[in-house]
Amino acid sequence: MEQKLSRLYFIDAMRAWAILMMLQGHFVDGLLDPVFRDDSNIVYATWKYFRGITAPVFFTVSGFIFTLLLIKVPEKGWQNPRVMKGIKRGLQLLFIGYLLRLNLFGLLKGEVYGSFYLVDVLHCIGLSLLGIIGVYLLTTKKKKYVFPTVLLGITMVLFLLEPMYKQWSFSFLPDMLANYLTKANGSVFTLIPWMGYTAFGAFLSVVFSRYRAMKHLYPVSIAVSLIIGAALIYYSTPLFKVLFDTTGITVFQGLVNNNYLFIRLGNVMVVFAVFMALRQFLTNNTLLRLGQNTLSIYVIHFIVLYGSFTGLGIYGFLHHGVAPAIVVPGAAIFMVLCSYLALQYDAQEEVIKTRIAGVLNTIREQAEPVLLFGYRQLRASMSWLLRVIGFVKS
Repeated sequence: MEQKLSRLYFIDAMRAWAILMMLQGHFVDGLLDPVFRDDSNIVYATWKYFRGITAPVFFTVSGFIFTLLLIKVPEKGWQNPRVMKGIKRGLQLLFIGYLLRLNLFGLLKGEVYGSFYLVDVLHCIGLSLLGIIGVYLLTTKKKKYVFPTVLLGITMVLFLLEPMYKQWSFSFLPDMLANYLTKANGSVFTLIPWMGYTAFGAFLSVVFSRYRAMKHLYPVSIAVSLIIGAALIYYSTPLFKVLFDTTGITVFQGLVNNNYLFIRLGNVMVVFAVFMALRQFLTNNTLLRLGQNTLSIYVIHFIVLYGSFTGLGIYGFLHHGVAPAIVVPGAAIFMVLCSYLALQYDAQEEVIKTRIAGVLNTIREQAEPVLLFGYRQLRASMSWLLRVIGFVKS
């Protein structure tokens, strides 16, 4: 049963679906001419709605998979090997997030552009994973229900208070830190409220793990997911309206006016139900490999579309200037290209890493004599200077 739990194919399929949706979503949104963005057009409205589901699904699935791996081992607390692996993973995502926003031409001129400090998906997921580890370590010696309760509590607090804190500019913080909390400076995603989806995915993972031996796990999970999803989509806004009318608390009025977080959470639950129902058909090897290589796909798409490092990307040349007749097939080609490159990297990852390590080792070997010579010359020069000014006797 442990081996079966270690690889849930419907989760990999969900990740693959989410990353492909992200690829076409970024491509179309970045290139489509504004004249064709008509919400009254059923095709565009449907595309826009499903595009809005992509990020919540991706954040939730990330929290689900990470926590499933974290809690499946018997060791607890710092003895759990997944803790250090998770910390490294979180820091790695932060590093890659900033790396993708570097511009080499700017660095050559001694400049770091303001876009470098903006926060995106990888930053938020990286910090969210570190946050989940923090909650895990703080609750590891508590009752079993404390860990999932705190995770669910994080989601509820972040989602319920969103109308209040979204108005804050966090101007008292340096921009690099404020960008994690506000979109005022141009960040695409922020830790609040998006950590809420990752925490909810972690909560689902704990619940799923606790009841994994239940005889009718999937039928019950599918039914519960559909019921909760439908309730959040269709009844959360009326509920907040009643709460506002009853209590007069303005936060509830804000949720009535813009209840996207809970509605999207309902969409996530419905997506979970659909993929669980179709789990027996979602075993295609290529699809599963895509779901297991989402980071590579994300990095490649960022370089090709947005021009990481060089600033030379498709987005810069065709920004909001393309008609649907070109954008639609272009998005399909873009998805295939990024997926193919990621799978090729996955197949050759060890060879690539070995070659990179070899190049770095060669550079080190060539640089060491030069650095050593420079160090000796510097030490000799300093000794001579100290003797000249009288600090050291000859």
